[in-house]
Amino acid sequence: MKMQVKNTKQNKTYLAAGIGILCLLLFALFLGHHGTSEAAQKKFTYEYGVFLNAEPKDIPRMKDYRIIVLDAQYYSKKNITKLKKAGHTVLSYINLGSIEEFRPYYKDYEDLTLSVYENWEDERWVDVTKKRWQNFVGKTLANRLLKKGVDGFFVDNTDVYYHYKTKAVFKGVTNILKKLKKKGYVLINGGDTYVKAYGKKYKTLKPILSGVNQETIFSAVDWENGRELIANDDENRRYFKSYVKFVKSFKKDVYLLEYTKDKSLIKKIKSYCRKNKFKYYITDTLDLTVP
Repeated sequence: MKMQVKNTKQNKTYLAAGIGILCLLLFALFLGHHGTSEAAQKKFTYEYGVFLNAEPKDIPRMKDYRIIVLDAQYYSKKNITKLKKAGHTVLSYINLGSIEEFRPYYKDYEDLTLSVYENWEDERWVDVTKKRWQNFVGKTLANRLLKKGVDGFFVDNTDVYYHYKTKAVFKGVTNILKKLKKKGYVLINGGDTYVKAYGKKYKTLKPILSGVNQETIFSAVDWENGRELIANDDENRRYFKSYVKFVKSFKKDVYLLEYTKDKSLIKKIKSYCRKNKFKYYITDTLDLTVP
């Protein structure tokens, strides 16, 4: 029932006082739920960090990074909750197109493996056309990681489509990505051949990804000389710049992951990312442990 208030000076005074008290109470209530929480007040030094080989004991050293990529297979729900309460966004590594021998489920899907992954002898490409694999990655494994509290997925090896470029593989990759996208944030690592094919065909990227993480636009790894960190050549740099520009044209997030110790190169990376409003993580090692 609406309260009727007479238009007198005294009632106006009481009304003003009442409104003032009510506003203070509402403001205090708001602060109690939002303003005083650690997550709401937290200011991070860096926007993005990729720590795929870090362990739960390294969590305190991730404190300066707002968005954290880790391999949640090795973390408990309690570990992830701790990061979330501190205000971090947590993405978990998930391997769409290949499988490593050290994964506990390797033997269950070994019969679906294809060729050995170049430079990674303990890893093999997987036949993504098989529904069994699609359901495992897109449902079983994804749900397992989500139950730990992660916000989404850092999806690796959609490049299986580059190595096995068939309509069936394209469809298999798409099926998995759509399942993942319905569950949370999807950040595809690389994937230029597949992502460009999908974008050009459907004129959208919305059903399959939230953003793309591109490695080594400016830097590169010399695999033949002890994995030496070097500068990328101009041709590769131009190609990958055009790729992330393509992703950006669909209003999707772009992240860079660069491996270098070169100060002049680091300066170029930061300038490029600031200009294009891209997030980035620069590391001087391929280990991807915490700094």
